Amino acid sequence: MRHWPLFDLRLTTPRLELRLPGPDDLDQLADRALEGVHDPERMPFFVPWTDLPSDELGGEVVRYQLGVMSRWRPEQWSCNFAVAHEGRVIGVQELSATDYAVTREVSSGSWLGLRYQGRGLGTEMRAAVLHLAFAGLDALTAVSDAFTDNPASLAVSRKLGYRPDGLSVQARRGERAVQQRLRLDRADFACPVPVRITGLEPCLPHFGLRP
Repeated sequence: MRHWPLFDLRLTTPRLELRLPGPDDLDQLADRALEGVHDPERMPFFVPWTDLPSDELGGEVVRYQLGVMSRWRPEQWSCNFAVAHEGRVIGVQELSATDYAVTREVSSGSWLGLRYQGRGLGTEMRAAVLHLAFAGLDALTAVSDAFTDNPASLAVSRKLGYRPDGLSVQARRGERAVQQRLRLDRADFACPVPVRITGLEPCLPHFGLRP
């Protein structure tokens, strides 16, 4: 797409393809959300979007993803990749930044359909966007966070070389919850899987960078 080359950006790993979602991908993301993302007794997200009633959740997933794309600006962007595995979209991997041309720092977030968890796919998809950040976009640092009662997310961060960067306290479902901040320097990142990036150069201005 000449005026929105981001639709042609692809990250490919041995098991996954990451791409901006099209209409069919959005439908599949809504299906994965409705099938379940986490144990209902737990809430891994700061914004408890999975608490929505099932008759609202699917549409909200689609509206949210379209809104993220519509708000993209070079000075403040969020690249929400649909993650495809064996021909099926299984979750979302986000990479975002503010004033990236100056800060060279990215943050990440993700979710994965419940039945696709526990296979190392979460590590692989975050490794893909970190490779994009450090090798493709010349990032210097990457940050993330997770509630301290979310051991799976914290384990992914440890595997990829993040270090603790302090704690914060949030209100979650009306209760106190502690969040662990994490930071990764470029020198500490060793990508655990091969990642192929295609279609990046025409996208660079949209990330606030010169081709």
